[in-house]
Amino acid sequence: MVKGETTRRSGLDADRLSGRLRARAVGRLADQEEVWAIVDPSELRKPYAREMPDLMRVRKLGGEGTVRGYRTLNVLGVGTGGVRGILHHHLFSSKAADFVSESREIQHALGVVGEALAAKRGRVTYLMDSQFDDAAVWGTIWEQGNHLVCRLKHDDRLIDRPVEGDAAATERVAIAHARGRLRELARIRTPMLVRKVGQRFTKRQSTTAIIGACPLQVTYRAGVRTKEPGPPQAKQVWLVEIRLEHVAEEPWLLLTDWPIEDDASAVRVCRMYRERWAVEDCFKFTKDVLGWEDVQLLDFAGIRTLVALGWVAAGFLYELGVTLDWPEIRLLARLGGGEMRPARPPGKTILTRGLQRLLDHWATDAILADEIQRRGTLPPKIAAFLGPDWQTAS
Repeated sequence: MVKGETTRRSGLDADRLSGRLRARAVGRLADQEEVWAIVDPSELRKPYAREMPDLMRVRKLGGEGTVRGYRTLNVLGVGTGGVRGILHHHLFSSKAADFVSESREIQHALGVVGEALAAKRGRVTYLMDSQFDDAAVWGTIWEQGNHLVCRLKHDDRLIDRPVEGDAAATERVAIAHARGRLRELARIRTPMLVRKVGQRFTKRQSTTAIIGACPLQVTYRAGVRTKEPGPPQAKQVWLVEIRLEHVAEEPWLLLTDWPIEDDASAVRVCRMYRERWAVEDCFKFTKDVLGWEDVQLLDFAGIRTLVALGWVAAGFLYELGVTLDWPEIRLLARLGGGEMRPARPPGKTILTRGLQRLLDHWATDAILADEIQRRGTLPPKIAAFLGPDWQTAS
């Protein structure tokens, strides 16, 4: 298992687990009128690790600079009827042998999700944060025939906008300049976690969001980072600004290809983007509760499998299509000391404890194997205690 061999034979490996989660999600989302695909990059930080394989540099939590760790890319599908499922999960490192580029990782994820949801072409909207402010990403989505709502990071990006008084003509300006044409379309009151002007602390409170929009045009090329990119194509998009009243923060700048021409369409896109927060509990569980920062495995395949198992646990806890019928859930519950009672399903504590025990088992195997590799043998009494397999190995 330390080398990934046992996990592959049993089907307990990251790719197979991710594939099962995706298949289950597609089945659950099949009868939904629309699907919102929430794309979320996360980082597994190991700032003090020295011996773990393929460590790369990732952003430091809550500050500038980088630390050692890995990256993951996850896509959660949400149906307009409230059904949810895990469409993609992959852990990667720029130091791993199978790594090509982060752009390739993103394109692969978009391709996998697009193929999985091909039956819903035109009814899928990708919801993305500012890490995906990239025309190559947008082009891939548009070539699928799907839609996007993306938070912008670069307000110096050059785009085209209609010339005032001549709808057929366009002029090239930076997005920062294009904001001068924003037209207020809606105001909504919504509960949010914010700190208003004059307040000392952040708290959940009713807040007014002011939504403005204006039409723009983006030029993109399909397969722009391949050897044979497609010809330039123009796409009608809308710039959306969401400003929180009495909150001293920069407004959110979103780009979408959904037409934003009245209050209803403006509010709809705002709610789409806010759906990212509605599923934050699921992402928070996999980022924090599972103890990703405490992983001590010495094998990259094992790390990938453990994190994928974390998503299986999250899929059960947050009703993402994983049920008690999954053998992985039954095993994690047993490892965590829970009893399989349909009326009392295992909760966060039980499944987290099960994951920790599985992690401890893998970590112990890894450390023992490393001890043998370094010293040629285990101490005789330890080998005798562990049994014939370890006596033979040593």
